[in-house]
Amino acid sequence: MPRRIGRPRITPDAVLADTAYSSRAIRSHLQRRGFRAVIPEPADQVTNRKRLGSRGGRPPAFDRDAYKQRNTVERCINKLKQWRGLATRYDKTTTIYLAGLHLAAIFIWSAR
Repeated sequence: MPRRIGRPRITPDAVLADTAYSSRAIRSHLQRRGFRAVIPEPADQVTNRKRLGSRGGRPPAFDRDAYKQRNTVERCINKLKQWRGLATRYDKTTTIYLAGLHLAAIFIWSAR
């Protein structure tokens, strides 16, 4: 069998998202694809569900520990964006951009 061209297909175990992506349509799409959704439920959806009573259904599952990992990654990306060259992507080549990324990561790590 010939080798496939391109990157190998990798499916995630879970999708970590913000409250803006907590609609039923997105959750059902992720469930159909076989992904676990780790999305907090916004306050307005909670009140609507509680207002409907037993017709409102059960609250969606939410893993706080997995969501904390998302927050950690997002904070790291925001710290990296403080570096102008990384945020604006002025570097022309991938290697120079990657070198700047490594330098910024080293400075952030050493400042801890």
